[in-house]
Amino acid sequence: MSDHVRDLVSVREATDRLLAAVATLDNAAVSEPSRLPGWSRGHVLAHLSRNADALVNVLAGLPMYASAEARDADIVRDAPRELRDQVADLRASAERFQRKGAEEADWARTVELRNGVKDAAGNVPFRRWIEVDLHHVDLGIGYELEDLSAEFTQREINFLARRFRDHPGLPPVLIKQDDGRMVSTGAVQSPTVEEIEDGAVPPLGIVVRGRQADLLGWLSGRRDGSALTVDRGTLPSLPPL
Repeated sequence: MSDHVRDLVSVREATDRLLAAVATLDNAAVSEPSRLPGWSRGHVLAHLSRNADALVNVLAGLPMYASAEARDADIVRDAPRELRDQVADLRASAERFQRKGAEEADWARTVELRNGVKDAAGNVPFRRWIEVDLHHVDLGIGYELEDLSAEFTQREINFLARRFRDHPGLPPVLIKQDDGRMVSTGAVQSPTVEEIEDGAVPPLGIVVRGRQADLLGWLSGRRDGSALTVDRGTLPSLPPL
């Protein structure tokens, strides 16, 4: 079960790291390409600000975005702004999210995100943490997947593995981290980690092994998986996020 209060603290800490790093840039650096295809750093920063407001909407029981087109248009509109405006918006929108998160609420209730995705309200702070930390990496300004906390990386690996579980066309995959921890994903016939650890069922399909950062990079589409070791097959192509 998530601890939304603790996650809100982690979101604030991640946001402070991001703000401190972005403050060292200049207007020219903000307009340069990010690591996300077709997006400048300004696009990434604009997305982070609008995502904070969108998650406030989610917690308020409103649609996350007015529409997909409105979401994209807001990012395009805000991307060319000067650094000081980007930083001010990022800080203000982050504070709005924190204030909403501090309100008394039923954190076990179900909320709706984009594309009809539903989740417990208590998981929304972790979703925001994902946005802040991974997009900090996407800026390409010296913060890498290896710099993410072990807790965050493990939770995000688990989160993405669940997202891809039972996905059509994805074979059974057992993900083995270099510290021995395992998580299964892929086709429905894939046994659970508990069954494998108990020896009740042998691991089926493909086994992917590697460091936490490299596994997260592959699962999140930020690395090609070339640093991973694959047993009994080839590294599968993952569905788009």
